[in-house]
Amino acid sequence: MEKFVPYEKLSKKQRRAVDANRREMWSISPVTRRPENPRAYKREKTRKRMFDDSSSVSFCLMRKAGF
Repeated sequence: MEKFVPYEKLSKKQRRAVDANRREMWSISPVTRRPENPRAYKREKTRKRMFDDSSSVSFCLMRKAGF
């Protein structure tokens, strides 16, 4: 049988293990959820537009050899 050691006296590594074990038991995430700031700059939006520019239409001009 293991000896009981108060949480405050546990080593940092053991405290992290205890905390991680307790966190696994939560049914919901305790992280505070906040709506996005509508005035904030969104990097993902600009980056996505750079690489996936579906608004531009590419076309190809073909010439006849005899023309």
